[in-house]
Amino acid sequence: MQINFTGFRTLYLKEVNRFLKVYNQTLIAPMVTSLLFLAVFKLAMGDNVRMIGSVPFERFVASGLIMMAVVQQAFANTSSSLIMSKVIGTMIDYLLPPLSALEVTIAMALGGVTRGLFVGIIVGLAISLFVHIEILHPLLAVYYIFVASLMLALLGIISGIFSESFDQMAAVTSYVITPLAFLSGTFYSVRQLPGFWFTISRYNPFFYMIDGFRYAMTGYADGSIVAGMMVLAAVNIMLLGAAYWMLERGYRIKS
Repeated sequence: MQINFTGFRTLYLKEVNRFLKVYNQTLIAPMVTSLLFLAVFKLAMGDNVRMIGSVPFERFVASGLIMMAVVQQAFANTSSSLIMSKVIGTMIDYLLPPLSALEVTIAMALGGVTRGLFVGIIVGLAISLFVHIEILHPLLAVYYIFVASLMLALLGIISGIFSESFDQMAAVTSYVITPLAFLSGTFYSVRQLPGFWFTISRYNPFFYMIDGFRYAMTGYADGSIVAGMMVLAAVNIMLLGAAYWMLERGYRIKS
């Protein structure tokens, strides 16, 4: 199979330039939102110093805020690109070029990953002005940031193909992405949950990305790091296959 490197690179750069041109919305806004969340938690705690395990609560929350911003923006990049193309009638631009469905899928997904990485760095630097941040396991942090943003970028492609309007896309964000993110232990330890809900949390892939990244930053984890790495890798493979199949078949694209 011959790879169209020029076309692949062009599509990838198109996805990156698209979010860089509106950096106030795509990069600055997530940083401000994360800082607001951090401010609310710090004000709510007051002078009380609460510990989660051996980790101060503000450091515990900071890692979750960074990862939440990363995955939300990775999802938004690919999903908005596709749904906008459908609405304004430029979806054919993805179908006519001499690019295979796999090349389109990977190029768009990497665009989402790039936005996620940019947001993660910006949010991390902003939070570090108010909370002491120390990355104990840098390679593990990079792995979790990459696989988490890749997973949401691929999910964004699938959602963008499936949705026919901005309203349907908003429903996916409101009823799927946001609940899974907030119920993954972003702001609390899942060990505090009752037995049934603690078990349910283990079936939430968002839990593994939050938990793994938090371990990389603080050394604290609620679950198995190795299991988390395997779960996220498996989910990414399944999502890549699903996104490729939908693009290859022209599902809800060709008419």
